[in-house]
Amino acid sequence: MSETAEHSPHHIDVKEFHPRAQAAIHNPKIRQNFRKAMDGLMTKRKSAFEGWDLETLRDLGANIRLGALANLPDLLEQLEQKLTDNGIKVHWAIDGDEACRIVRDICKARDAKTVIKGKSMVSEEMELNHYLDEQGIEALESDLGEYIVQLAGETPSHIIMPAIHKNTDEISQLLHEKTGTDLSHDVEYLTASARLQLREKFMNADVGVSGVNFAVAETGTLCLVENEGNGRMTTTVPPCHIAVTGIEKVVPNLEDVSGLLALLTRSATGQHITTYFNMISGPRKPGELDGPEEVHVVLVDNGRSSIYQDDELLDTLRCIRCGACMNHCPVYTRVGGHTYGTTYPGPIGSILMPHLIGLDEGQHLPTASSLCGACGEVCPVKIPIPDLLVRLRQESVDGDKLHPAKVRGHGAKRGAMEAMIWKGWSWMHARPGAYRFGTNMAARFRKLQPGQIGGWTQYRTAPKLAPKTLHERLKERGQ
Repeated sequence: MSETAEHSPHHIDVKEFHPRAQAAIHNPKIRQNFRKAMDGLMTKRKSAFEGWDLETLRDLGANIRLGALANLPDLLEQLEQKLTDNGIKVHWAIDGDEACRIVRDICKARDAKTVIKGKSMVSEEMELNHYLDEQGIEALESDLGEYIVQLAGETPSHIIMPAIHKNTDEISQLLHEKTGTDLSHDVEYLTASARLQLREKFMNADVGVSGVNFAVAETGTLCLVENEGNGRMTTTVPPCHIAVTGIEKVVPNLEDVSGLLALLTRSATGQHITTYFNMISGPRKPGELDGPEEVHVVLVDNGRSSIYQDDELLDTLRCIRCGACMNHCPVYTRVGGHTYGTTYPGPIGSILMPHLIGLDEGQHLPTASSLCGACGEVCPVKIPIPDLLVRLRQESVDGDKLHPAKVRGHGAKRGAMEAMIWKGWSWMHARPGAYRFGTNMAARFRKLQPGQIGGWTQYRTAPKLAPKTLHERLKERGQ
């Protein structure tokens, strides 16, 4: 691992966010790498939307996503039928484990030994590389950023730019140690070296695995956005292509894709359009010169159905994975993605991951935010991220189960002392005599009030009880 690498996210305790955050804050190289990268991305995004009616475009994106989610079950059925009509084999997976087994079975049926992968955050959810390695199948990332973090034994620290936590010196040193590339500050040389290393892998891979940006129900088309051409090679060179995607990626028709694409590329990297936009509609047909013999789609649920059942939390599924919320988040830009210890870091991860791993495991995530609102202001599809963070915070401490539990681990952050205090508070407020006695005693003995109140006073001054109760003050005024 390089000198400034973050903690390896493999097998880390997700609950240990705060110690990792403290370590990252005191690591000047991590802060410098992220600050430099995020400042550049924010400037590019702002420039890319100049001349556009951004709010109107955001309304369009939000409405497309809301409309798709409102009809999600029907659209998924339509998508399955169209994909099947196009000759694509459709598989359904209830969770990441089942999705991994489906990919394994397809590989085994073809006696596949090597898999080349395009960028796919759903495959990160599934921990597909690790699983295939256990099955004796080599899986190699072909996206340059993913390739770098794979060589480093890490996972992505950003959903769009996986190796953004590393600078040129660190990448040069890593490629030199792992592949024998000469040490160099020339980015073009390093990129060309990695390209040369991957080219042979493309030609010899038995199976290609990719993600999906949009799945069009109207035509059964899989849309893939990328800049390096590795996605196109992954989906066309190997004889078998497997696309893995979350069930929420479906959109009704091709017209919807154009609006979402305009938002996605500008919000993610500040580009008007990416270098490649792939539209996959089936396996190679007779007479065609290239393309895979087989195409499979694995539609992964992995907790999304649970989110779908809640009218408020449903907004989480609008996400088009642009990463803009991370780029503008004052917490993410200071601690980096690996600090979260989750597949999806930053604001979107803080509202998505509790559904995937439960609030008992990810109870710190909704509080890993200043609630400044920057994430919600830049979200291209207007996900109310701050509101959802507050909702999840409420669910994490709602020990009285006043609301139906929607997220696994409901009330996990509610401590025994806190529960006792609130029960006592509730009891006292229901009894006027007890309330007057209690507030009088609190005012009389206010000097005994503790100066520290847990985490609340770590960065704040503890509020002081008033020397007189409200009733006493009103009585003095003759009211």
